[in-house]
Amino acid sequence: MYTLRLEYGAVLIFLCTVLFFSSIQISQAALLYFDPIETSVNSGDTVTVSLRLDVDEGECVNTVDAVVNYDATINAVDTSVGDSILNLWVEPPVIDAANHTIRFAGGVPGGYCGRIPGDPGLTNTILKLVFRSPGLTIGSTEAANHARIWLGDETRVLLHTGYGEDAPLVKQESHITLTNDPGNTPSDSWSSAIQDDDQPPADFVIELTKDTVAFDGKYFVTFNSTDKQSGIDHYEVMEEPFSEFYTFSWGRVDAPWIQAESPYVLKDQTLNSTIRVKAVDKAGNERIETFVSDVAQRSLSYGSRMLIGVSLTVLLIAFGGLVYVMHIRKKKILTTNDDVP
Repeated sequence: MYTLRLEYGAVLIFLCTVLFFSSIQISQAALLYFDPIETSVNSGDTVTVSLRLDVDEGECVNTVDAVVNYDATINAVDTSVGDSILNLWVEPPVIDAANHTIRFAGGVPGGYCGRIPGDPGLTNTILKLVFRSPGLTIGSTEAANHARIWLGDETRVLLHTGYGEDAPLVKQESHITLTNDPGNTPSDSWSSAIQDDDQPPADFVIELTKDTVAFDGKYFVTFNSTDKQSGIDHYEVMEEPFSEFYTFSWGRVDAPWIQAESPYVLKDQTLNSTIRVKAVDKAGNERIETFVSDVAQRSLSYGSRMLIGVSLTVLLIAFGGLVYVMHIRKKKILTTNDDVP
């Protein structure tokens, strides 16, 4: 009986231990890690490191606000969000070479709840980071042949609960070994990927919005495209005004493209323009989408008001002249009748 109680107690302790470690695993709602965790790069070559996100089963997140730090022994040369799970960028990735950081903030409006079951690919990419080894100098120290990449303390992942709650976060870093060996064949995989990209960015939609709080109540448009080969480089916007009254054309064929970001506040708040947005990827391929507002949303432009004003003025002058002429003629007729005996 004593032995049985000991065995029961041992089982109870084991069960409690399992539940304890299980609770730790469950509380780990999000994991941000770099892929690969360890790699090497030859002098002058580039290496691509992906930042990935894992979430626990049943957990969903909708925002990643992060700062990536990297050692001065390596150079950050580019970023790509072409196959990112984030599709709304509050702050697109920006490389700060002076401080050796890459800052970004993006979201998933519907929430990200983990990799798609049965998908053999890694569908958890946040962004890709491209680094180049500057090469070692003669007499360099052991520390100079190593580069560390890690996430800053200010990095946050928010749960998809509608309350802006921080997800319990685990962060892992990456280590790159730098060699002075140029290798048999120089490797610049990122440049090769850009050169091989002959596909335009994906189709996208231009959405017109007006909010009493944002942008002082002015109309603005939002847009977002993706490019899985080399990634989006930038956007350009053109506002091409309509021809008004089929008489005056306030736009022109060579209306300028303006480099812009989403959201973009419209110059023409009357909505009497065709709005075109061009997405350009890093290889120079383009995709252009067009938006035309509903007639009910439009208001008279300055040119229209001027034309209407001029027209009314001309009509009033003409009407006044006609009244004056009729008055003179009537006066002459009355005078002639008075002269008749």
